[in-house]
Amino acid sequence: MSDPALNTVRLTAREIITALSDSASFTELPHEERPPKADGPLSWQGYDDSRARAAARTGEEESVVCGTARVDGTPAVLIAFEFGFLGGSLGERTGDRLESAYEYARTHRLPVVPLVATGGSRMQEGMLALTQLQRVARQSALTRAAGLPQIAVLRDPTTGGGWATLGAGADVVLALPGAQVGFAGSRVRPADADPAAYTAEAQVAAGAADAIVRPEALRETLGLWLRLLSSGAGEGEGMGSAGSAGSSGAAPAPPPPLPAPPASLQTVSLPATGWDAVQRARSPQRPRADAYLDAYFARRAAISGDRCGGVDAGMVCGFGELVRGGRTVAYAAQLGTATRPAGYRTAARLIRLADRLGIPVLTLVDTPGAANDADAEREGAGAAIADLFLAVAAARTPITTLLIGEGGSGGALALAAPGNTWATPDSYFSVIAPEPAAAILKRPEGEVEATADQLRIRPQDLVELGVVRGIVGRADG
Repeated sequence: MSDPALNTVRLTAREIITALSDSASFTELPHEERPPKADGPLSWQGYDDSRARAAARTGEEESVVCGTARVDGTPAVLIAFEFGFLGGSLGERTGDRLESAYEYARTHRLPVVPLVATGGSRMQEGMLALTQLQRVARQSALTRAAGLPQIAVLRDPTTGGGWATLGAGADVVLALPGAQVGFAGSRVRPADADPAAYTAEAQVAAGAADAIVRPEALRETLGLWLRLLSSGAGEGEGMGSAGSAGSSGAAPAPPPPLPAPPASLQTVSLPATGWDAVQRARSPQRPRADAYLDAYFARRAAISGDRCGGVDAGMVCGFGELVRGGRTVAYAAQLGTATRPAGYRTAARLIRLADRLGIPVLTLVDTPGAANDADAEREGAGAAIADLFLAVAAARTPITTLLIGEGGSGGALALAAPGNTWATPDSYFSVIAPEPAAAILKRPEGEVEATADQLRIRPQDLVELGVVRGIVGRADG
């Protein structure tokens, strides 16, 4: 028996549009395409016949169908590839349609959703087909600069230049289970290549895509992402990044409101000593980031991966709807483990995306420090931490930080907002943990607790020193 999920990822362009669009909401965009030349720009013998057979088989005149639709209530521009038309390949006329769709999205301030199923560039048009990737990349870059989100859905197959532009170049990348995804198509890979490496699941594991979405959940999931990333923008209105005028020439939009820090999830008195603060922050019973995120957001959706081959399960990032007010806030949260380079790069990616879309950010700090093993050094720990420091420093959108547990050195500080960091009563922040501090100072083990006091790492010490703005209490007082 065939796998129904695999059948779903092979839907035609119009079938996937119908599956995702609200009833009767899809309107196809008009086409202003160059007239076709006999057998194409290379005079490739038999090309006209191939196109005619593809048109007869699919009912389409090109390999993409572009139009506007509402997805679970949110308007967007949909770009659906028709794999049955010459393998969903990109040619000059495909490029015309893609360029027109992106231009329409920018004019009408709409997010773009590529529904990708392609084998790559069209060989019968040679280098003129390959250069369509440059056109697509430029349109994607202009759409980014306009502060509009791009959410790709990877169908089967997504290979070649379509994956390396419309797919991997999107802000959020969702994939259907079992889809073939990779730069190299099945007929051009090394004979001994592991086919499992060219799957949607492998791309998520490698940090190149965000999530596998079951076909039956795709419409709801895509609708949630569109609502989250279109936060604050009315129909047909701008979603430009904080301080950006977008492409309309209008006055820059004011920055979004500063997110309030979450309330503490437990009632405890302030620690009496520095070592007491350390012990509380390290307690297995202390609330962790997932509990804070669940209390702060009504719904949320996660991004995953650093787009450089890495994923850190100890850093969770995404966007959520606030329990109070419903507006979107992005989040990056440490889960109490030593943060790996992929975690820092993923958080930097999240902050830059939120900044471009004009969405405020909440960060939750909770780590004993950056991972310091040999693999972390080989993965570029220093560069990754530096990049996160730069992303936070350069952000124009407001960032609020809550220290909820351990704040271990620069590996924790990189995620903290300068001038807008708060602390819970069961947390500490330190230039270095007390144990290695004592070791560096050549103090005996018995002086670790005294060293913790000298470091002045309690929440109340941090307020007095001006490192944090204040200590949050419980919402119920």
